[in-house]
Parts: sequence; C-alpha cells; structure tokens
Amino acid sequence: MFTLDDAAKQEHTYVAGSYDVAVVGAGHAGCEAAHACAKLGLQTILFTLQLDSLANLPCNPSIGGTSKGQLVRETDALGGIIGKIADKCAIQTRMLNSSKGPAVHSPRAQMDRSRYSVTMKHTLENLDHLTIKQAHIVKLITDEDKNVTGVMSGTGAVYKCRACVICSGTYMEAKTFLGEVVNESGPDGLPRSVGLSESLRDLGIPMLRFKTGTPVRVNKKSVDFSVMQRQDGETDIPTFSYENEMDGVKVPEEQVPCWSVWTTEETRKVISDNMHRSPLYSGVIEGVGPRYCPSIEDKFMRFADKSRHQIFIEPMGLNTNEMYLQGFSTSLPEEVQEKMVRSLPGLSEAIIQRNAYAIEYDLVDPLSLKATLESKIVKGLYTAGQINGSSGYEEAAAQGIVAGMNAAMALLGREPVIIDRSQGYIGVLIDDLVTKGTQEPYRMMTSRAEYRLFLRQDNADQRLTPIGYRAGLISEERFQRFSEKMEQIKTEKERLKKTYIAPSEELKIILENVGSVCPVSGISLAELIKRPKVTYDMLAPVDKERKPLRRDVIFACETDLKYEGYLKLEKEKIDKFKELENKILPDDIDYEEVSGLRIEARQKLNSIKPSNVGQASRISGVSPADIAVLLVYLEAYRKRKVQ
Repeated sequence: MFTLDDAAKQEHTYVAGSYDVAVVGAGHAGCEAAHACAKLGLQTILFTLQLDSLANLPCNPSIGGTSKGQLVRETDALGGIIGKIADKCAIQTRMLNSSKGPAVHSPRAQMDRSRYSVTMKHTLENLDHLTIKQAHIVKLITDEDKNVTGVMSGTGAVYKCRACVICSGTYMEAKTFLGEVVNESGPDGLPRSVGLSESLRDLGIPMLRFKTGTPVRVNKKSVDFSVMQRQDGETDIPTFSYENEMDGVKVPEEQVPCWSVWTTEETRKVISDNMHRSPLYSGVIEGVGPRYCPSIEDKFMRFADKSRHQIFIEPMGLNTNEMYLQGFSTSLPEEVQEKMVRSLPGLSEAIIQRNAYAIEYDLVDPLSLKATLESKIVKGLYTAGQINGSSGYEEAAAQGIVAGMNAAMALLGREPVIIDRSQGYIGVLIDDLVTKGTQEPYRMMTSRAEYRLFLRQDNADQRLTPIGYRAGLISEERFQRFSEKMEQIKTEKERLKKTYIAPSEELKIILENVGSVCPVSGISLAELIKRPKVTYDMLAPVDKERKPLRRDVIFACETDLKYEGYLKLEKEKIDKFKELENKILPDDIDYEEVSGLRIEARQKLNSIKPSNVGQASRISGVSPADIAVLLVYLEAYRKRKVQ
C-alpha cells in the first residue's frame, strides 16, 4: 500500500494537481471513461504514455464486426463517442451477416488509422472539465482503508483524485516477441508501463498474464491485387452513431476496397519447418493467447485438418501505402515472416514495412471486480478494457463508458449503472468477465448472448438511451428526438395492424414475385409483413395511407412485426431471468454458514460475492441445487432482518 504520506516522504515528489477522477491509459476504454466523467461535470485528467498514440489502432484498423458492431452502437446509445469518431474516419463500411436474420446483423468499418487517433485526440482536447496529460503513472495511492486518493507518475508528480479508472490495455509490464528477439516494449514499439502492475499487486489485487499479437504490414505498391478476391464496401447501411443516423448522415459514397487470399501449401511448409523458433511453442511466452484470434502458426497446429486459411489484405488509411494482413499474426522470426508473406498469392514480391510480433502483458483477474467494474479490494478503483481480460477495441470502449459512468455516479452520490444480460451485449460482456472470469483474452460473440433477438444492432438506442439519459450523458434534445422516433414506431405499427386491404391483381403480382399466395379475403398490412420475404417497402403500391418515414423507423417496424412471435417468447424468458436478477444478495452473507450448499459452491460464492441470485446461478461450480438452497436461505435471512 502506497499512501500520500509515503509519497511526501520520497525525494523529488510534488503535488501537480487535484482532480475528481484520474483515468490512466488513453486507448478506447480510457477515452470513453474520461469522456463520460468529464461530460458528467467531474474534473477529470486522462494520462497517456504517448499523446500521439491516443486511441491508437495497433492491431486491425477497423471498428465493429460480428457482435462488436452491436457493442459500438450500444456504447453510442449510452452517450459514448466511439461510434461518432468511427463514422468520421471510415473508409469502407459493411453490414456483416446481412443475408441472415437481424439478430446477427453487425456493422463493420475500416478506419483511416491515423485520422481516427487525431480525431479522437482533438475531440477530447476540446471537452470541458477534461485535462489530457502525457505521463507515465507508476503508482496508485490509497489511504489506510484502501480508498483511492491519487496516482503518482515516474517523475514524482502526484495527482490527487477521488476515483481512478485504469485502462492500461496491453502496456503493463509488456514484452514483445519477434522470434528469438524479446523487447521490453508496448505495442508498435511504444513505451511500456512499468511499476503500476506491482502497485496493484501490493494492494492485494490478483493479477494474470495474457498474450496477443498483430500481423505484418506490407507496402501496397509491392502487392499484385489481380490474383486476389476484391471486397467492396456498402453504402446503403446505417452509421454507427444513432445521432448521426437521425441527422441523415450517410456512410462514405467513395470507399476503399479490401482483398482476400488463401494460404498455400508453401505457407504451411515454411511455418512447419520453423515452428521450433516460435516463442509461442518454445516456451518463451508465458501469457495465455486468444482462442478466437490465434496466430497463423497456431491455426496450422490446432486446425491440422484444414489445408488453408483465409487472409484479408486491408488498407491502413487514405494517406499511406501500408496494408494490413488480417488473420496473419505471428511471432516467428523476421526472416521467416518474409518467406511466409511471400508464399501468399499476390504477395511474392511483398515489401514488409512493419513486422508482426506477439505481446505479453499483465492484467487484473476480473473475478476481483464488481458489476460496476469497481474493484472489490480498493474502493474508488475501476478498471476497463484489456486490463480486465477482454480483447478488442469495441469491448474496451464498452467497458470504458460503464467504468467512467460508475466512477462518476459514486462521486455524485447516485445509483450505479449496471446493464444486465437482457439489456445489452455490454451486460453480457461484463457479466461474463466478473462472474465467470476468463483464462484467455475474452472476445465478444453473438453466441454468448442468450437474448440476441432482442439485443440487435438496430435497437440499441431503444434499450440503452433511456439509461444514458438518466445518467446525464444523453442531452435533452437528443432524448426528445429519440422519444419522437419511438412514438413514430409505435404509431406506424398500430396503423399497420389496423389497416386491412382487399385482394387485388396488384397485390397478387407483388406477392407472387416473392413466392407468396394472395389472400382470398381482407388482410392487415402487419400480417402481410410477417410473411417470409415480404417487406414494408414492397407493399407501398397497395398501402395508400402511408407517410414518409426514416429508414431506421421502417426497419424497426418491419423487424418487430416479422419476429413478433419469437420476441414474445424471448420476452417471457427475460421476465424469468429478471426474477432471479431482482433477488438481491446482501454483501454480509457468509456462505460457509449456509447449510445445504456444496463445498465448491460455498467457496465460489464467498470468493465472488455475487450481487444477486441470477449472478450466483451463472458462477462455474454453483449448481441448480445450490441455487434452490440459496433461495430458501435468502427468504429466512430476510425474515430475520425484518424481526
């Protein structure tokens, strides 16, 4: 434990300032956390090791993707900024899984990497109540009761604060690996964070060590695109930001293409011949790597039945020739990487501008966190992003806004903001981390969300904007426009249900075109829309009373009607889920005293201290029988309290 008194006793220390909240790390989590705190009127300071790398995209220069696009839209719906910055910097946009049902539609955009960083930096620099500082934070300062009181930089500057949000990404005690070459470095050759990890460990916070990696970058002039498959963007899709969507902002008309190739037998041979030089398999790397985003050598080892793997060649921006090889991360030596890259179609003459590398870093065990992302051990300490065991910019941003909001709520004396699994992918992400923990970098996927038909990318505003408004991150004007949209959806759905049309030759032709039979008697427009392949737009010729509506309103009406039966069933499941979530477990329960619980359940419950019965039911090692015992105990506990 390091207190303000300890800091005062050291040579060359001084108080450099006093703030409400200190945010350490200016990646995607830190930017969202700092933005949230400052917008809520708290004096906030955001620290970064390198100002020019604020909101850096060190791995894939894209935002969104399967399930990740939902996280971006949810963060925007709460009042975050990742969606707005991404809209400004997109150079290619697509809606993934658009041929499937709306539950898995996911927006994705290729970013202009340097522009994204510059735009985020400039946006935050102009934000009231926020100070941005380039500094290396090495210690967390607390009082004797483990309450946060400040942070200290490597130069001895002390910044007093009442809450701290640490968003260290992959920088804490980081090491990079390139074959036999090991460097004490952060991503992209940037400085690493030294000391903060030890400071957290000294406070009793359990730590883990993970590993991730990034692929090579090649010069576009050395690439033969003629043998590659071209992948163009789409322009008829919504923006990430709901506010931009309401303002009629469109995605870029002129977009940059991406490309794809497949690995060859030569690729496999080069990797196989040099596997002994991979730090991942030689035992040099200690950290656990990501299962769902493995290195290329790991893919060939783990999926030996697959003869080839797809690689995407994506632009890094409009003002650079660098191309990123998505799916081709590696830690093999530099000369091996050159052979690997040149074994790919169209890359036989490729010039590598940046080598791939693996990176190992410290993080906190997320089981030591509350659902608010506050530490259970140090009061006023919040963590967000890869320090919590997640991977990805979108997962980081989502945690950042929740951690920032809750740090602010605590200081303002207001109720915390907790998003549950039925309200958003953000809720699934955080609940998985703090309830189940993770033994590898956690990646969000649609399959993790039980209620994904409700948690669609198009309706994140319906689910979360009221929460952002109550917290104070959504302006009165924006909320009014949101309310008007909701009223339009409600009114139009009611009209479609009440409007009946008679059979006609015109209706018959419309329906035959999609393989549907014309009804023999009057039918409501809503019932027609429920039919497969029948859309709102195609009924325009027979719907004489419709008024012009925005695309987002139309999509909401059509989706709600088409999946009405499924949504009703899912709503019933959510109601049952809520029953257990609403059964609050007091903090002072000693589960060792609850007779009937199995030993493993007692140990897990005492360790994690779930906030409600629903969370307890999702803890690994706690069975349905244990939950039944817990419900009986809880009822008796409440009766004793009343008496």
